[in-house]
Amino acid sequence: MLLAGVGAPRWVRVVGASGVLAGFVVLVTPEPSVVRAATMAAIALLAVVLGRPAAGVAVLSAAVTALMIADPWLSTSLGFALSAAATAALLVLARPIAHGLERWMPRALALALAVPTAAQLACGPLIVLIDPHVPLLGIAANLVADPAAAPATIAGVLACIAPFPWLRDGLSALAWIPAAWIAAVAHTTNGIAAQNLPWPDGAFGAALLTVVSAAIVVVLVRPTRLPRATAVSTAVVAVTVGLIAGHTTVRTVAGPLTVPTTWDVAMCDVGQGDATLWRSGRAVALVDTGPEPERLARCLQTFGVDHLDLVVLTHFDLDHIGGSAAVVGRAAVVVHGPVDVPEDQRLLDRFAAAGAQLQQATTGLTGTVGETRWQALGPAPRDEPGNGASVALDVVGPDFPRTVLLGDLGADAQAALLRRVEVPRVDVVKVSHHGSADQDPELYRRLHPVIGLIGVGAQNRYGHPTATLLSTMTALGIVVGRTDTDGDLAVSMSEGQLTLWRARPPN
Repeated sequence: MLLAGVGAPRWVRVVGASGVLAGFVVLVTPEPSVVRAATMAAIALLAVVLGRPAAGVAVLSAAVTALMIADPWLSTSLGFALSAAATAALLVLARPIAHGLERWMPRALALALAVPTAAQLACGPLIVLIDPHVPLLGIAANLVADPAAAPATIAGVLACIAPFPWLRDGLSALAWIPAAWIAAVAHTTNGIAAQNLPWPDGAFGAALLTVVSAAIVVVLVRPTRLPRATAVSTAVVAVTVGLIAGHTTVRTVAGPLTVPTTWDVAMCDVGQGDATLWRSGRAVALVDTGPEPERLARCLQTFGVDHLDLVVLTHFDLDHIGGSAAVVGRAAVVVHGPVDVPEDQRLLDRFAAAGAQLQQATTGLTGTVGETRWQALGPAPRDEPGNGASVALDVVGPDFPRTVLLGDLGADAQAALLRRVEVPRVDVVKVSHHGSADQDPELYRRLHPVIGLIGVGAQNRYGHPTATLLSTMTALGIVVGRTDTDGDLAVSMSEGQLTLWRARPPN
């Protein structure tokens, strides 16, 4: 624009634009998608020099061909494939989809919707290869965020090359406004659990979504020469919409209705890991997060939990903290065991940056959740990080089943706990270490719970829970709930009577 303003000839303008293009690639780093876009821009500039029209599909085809010849390894880059697919969709599908949408809405709105719709339909089958979910609100999110993309990019680039600090700071502040808007849209959308539709993964999931996406395109475009294809595609879309609506209803509405509304203590089926909830009024605590965010998020949704007054990370093994991403930003207080490696501290820093107050647990630490009061039974102040230094809790309250949660304490640590504190009789115990053989039977005799909850994965390679542990609990008359066979578990107390609910009742 500057060169054109001073009347520079065409070839000078092209050279100037090429220099800016090269500088931009260096600035943002030559990622596969950036290289694809830059190559297309270079070919378009060449067309300007030659005085020939730059047809979009031809430019994309030439760019992909040239890049594949120059670097065959790009054929393994999913980022490159996504970038090429999205661009092709915008060039080939956006206008026909817009014409189809014009039957139901104004032309401007139809074109605005057609762009993200075309991109998502083309990229969806590739995305499920790395994340087996379909973002139901993805088109709406892109539509809302799109106007901020160009201002954020332009202001950000200018801030990077600004020669004066005051100018750099001002441009950075300007770039922050649209960038913050994009981040807010992403955060808000991602926080809506119903929008992430589970989808089959692998090649089958990609092929299935390709069929559905193609059917949606045919339904929107409605080619007059292919009435039979339109009818079949309409049936495919109708069936898909019905299945999605039914599945979403079960996940977001019907699912929570199956859980007892009076639950006090709950254990999530998160596979080979621990995630235990307790509730007092509207206040809720979570002890450990299991190994995966997705499974924890589904459990929290099932039990109707949006905010957590307390999160306890008993120790930093993956099967106890791997699901933390699902609750970062949702916790008021985080109590944790001894920190071992830098990754542990980085996780705590993420919680703190999202607004959580951090506390390291030692014997005697207390707090409240609603009307319940919890006390840390361990670890001792000088315990080394690991299973033996798991945070063990005693939770009591009015009309609440007294509960002890044992983390992953082994037999030696359990014996040390017996020597360190006066162990109470309880209603519920969260069995240590997924029911491993490394247990002190004396601790369970002293606790003498009515119900024992075991967080364990189905057909795990450790043999948990062990026959020895189960025999001990049977001999003590403890009713056992285990997530591998029973699914989610919930304990309720009413007029002094305990009830154990299982998502999958035993045969």
